[in-house]
Amino acid sequence: MTFGVDAGEPGRACHGLVPSYEQIFENNRRWSADKTKDDPHYFERLSAEHNPEYLYIGCSDSRVPANEIMGVEPGDVFVHRNVANLVNNVDLNVMSVINYAVRHLSVKRIIVCGHYGCQGVKAAMQPRDLGILNPWLRNVRDVYRLHKAELDALPSPEARYARLVELNVTEQCISIIKTAAVQRAYVETGFPTVHGWVFDMRTGLLRDLELDFPKLLRDVQEVYNLTDKDTIF
Repeated sequence: MTFGVDAGEPGRACHGLVPSYEQIFENNRRWSADKTKDDPHYFERLSAEHNPEYLYIGCSDSRVPANEIMGVEPGDVFVHRNVANLVNNVDLNVMSVINYAVRHLSVKRIIVCGHYGCQGVKAAMQPRDLGILNPWLRNVRDVYRLHKAELDALPSPEARYARLVELNVTEQCISIIKTAAVQRAYVETGFPTVHGWVFDMRTGLLRDLELDFPKLLRDVQEVYNLTDKDTIF
């Protein structure tokens, strides 16, 4: 459903115009009415239940809305977003989200979703002082350092940029697998599994990086085993 916008407030959104502040509330009222038109109990159920199957960790970029690109309704996916979709073990925000999603919501799948054209990844590729962004984007620069030989062998800056987006997703998935919450839940229930995706804004399509979760988990356990077992497998 497409809602109207205030023609007096031009913007740079992909649909041409950005709604005014006041129009947002009108859009919200229309959205609410649309949801309850065919299902009068929609919000009653939404407010009573929170049993998402998925935890989605994505980039803060406003062009990559989690629910919309996944084609799911509110309540189907638990969402955390930050610049460059990072999973930093000293970031209490993302660590709390993972812990809550796994131990209390019992999500079945955790997804890290990056996107081609990520400005955070692009900034990390630039050899210059980025001020307050330095400690945050150092995580992406560390990914570059880990995979420098592969990246430097690519034929163009554009190819390196795209590949670093993919490698950054993979490394953040590994960071998730290192957590005690994920390892212990997997021992007890066989879930969650961890997946890496990349969204292509040029096509609107998601790409599954098809990570080998069992192998990544085995590799991680050699050093980061936080369960009471010698091995999960």
